[in-house]
Amino acid sequence: MSTNDLILKYLDIWNERDGAAREALMTSVLTDDSLYSDPDHAGLHGHAELSKAIGTAQQNFGDLRFTLDTLISTHHDRALFTWRLGTVATGYDVVEFSGDRISSIIGFFA
Repeated sequence: MSTNDLILKYLDIWNERDGAAREALMTSVLTDDSLYSDPDHAGLHGHAELSKAIGTAQQNFGDLRFTLDTLISTHHDRALFTWRLGTVATGYDVVEFSGDRISSIIGFFA
């Protein structure tokens, strides 16, 4: 799977409203011990913590969906990309890969 495809699948996790389906996506995209951090969350560990935060955030998003804006750069086991949440928000994420899955996400809001 390409870096671009893996990032798109990661964004699918944020767009998935069904908890069981979201967990299935997480299993295929994120390592079991993945770490997520953004300005609102300092160090969520594993699928359950991230899924809970996503579910809470979705209540505020309405029907807005995340899309990939630009894959800015990749090197070694990292990638930097921009995303959009509908037309109301944008941000940057740095992801770190472990094999064919993402092990760490650090998000920034623009």
